[in-house]
Amino acid sequence: MRKLEVQIANSGLGGIPMVRCIVLLLVASPLACFAQTPCERLNSLLLPNATITTAEAVPAGPFQAPGTPAPPPVMLPAHCRVAAVLAPSSDSHIEMEVWLPTADAWNSKFQAVGNGGWAGTITFGTGTPQGIARSMASALKEGYATASNDTGHKGTAADASFALEHPEKLVDFADRAVHEMVVKSKAIIGAFYGNGPKLSYWNGCSTGGRQGLTEAQRYPEDFDGIAAGAPANYWTHLMTGIVWAAQATHKDQPGNINATDPNLQAFFAHGGKLIQYHGWNDQQIPPLNSVNYYKSV
Repeated sequence: MRKLEVQIANSGLGGIPMVRCIVLLLVASPLACFAQTPCERLNSLLLPNATITTAEAVPAGPFQAPGTPAPPPVMLPAHCRVAAVLAPSSDSHIEMEVWLPTADAWNSKFQAVGNGGWAGTITFGTGTPQGIARSMASALKEGYATASNDTGHKGTAADASFALEHPEKLVDFADRAVHEMVVKSKAIIGAFYGNGPKLSYWNGCSTGGRQGLTEAQRYPEDFDGIAAGAPANYWTHLMTGIVWAAQATHKDQPGNINATDPNLQAFFAHGGKLIQYHGWNDQQIPPLNSVNYYKSV
């Protein structure tokens, strides 16, 4: 990189003193970086299927993550906060944030953090100590540019209602939200610092662990390193197991929607008669379901 200095002199007119300025011309070398973009101007960055809603410089101080009741605040260093909404499909609404350390504090690396359960929130981090740090707050304090997203819906970790009649939102939860976040995050990082991260890492547990394995399997170029703790990767079996455990726990309790008890002695004792039949019109209920219950009685 060569620096050319040009002095421009302007004679004073009408009592106005002479003004001197120095123009610095940077002649790019073959390894030239992108131009740096100030934090507040990142909201004008154009990214496919994305809208940047906030770009603001945040001074060092306490950060209060959303939640009820409010979690303990966490102290954060100065950073640039960028919030965006991603819409890779017509039914997508993925909210994400990227936190960028100041240039002198950045370790030149990117760390994305995962979610838990059915997600529904951004993993900001709180003042509550973590056994293993895996939040945006902890990553930022270690000098990483960091990002997280809500996987395309709002809700609690135990709420899967968002997926009903919304197949595209289920796709976002499965893998698309994380991949889109990574692509957009790297673009924002490159625009802010003038160059992208030297190394990119994933840090997650449970659902976050599954997300990490999914990234390695489907988008192997997204990350250089992945920490996948207790990955909930066999999701369909896991959910079925949870239902089974819930049924066993709540057996004979009011509200149990199953009707699988084979003991009908009280019904038969007062002369009750039961006709059980099965046809093919309701294809969601397998015929052997009726056969198995008949045999159990």
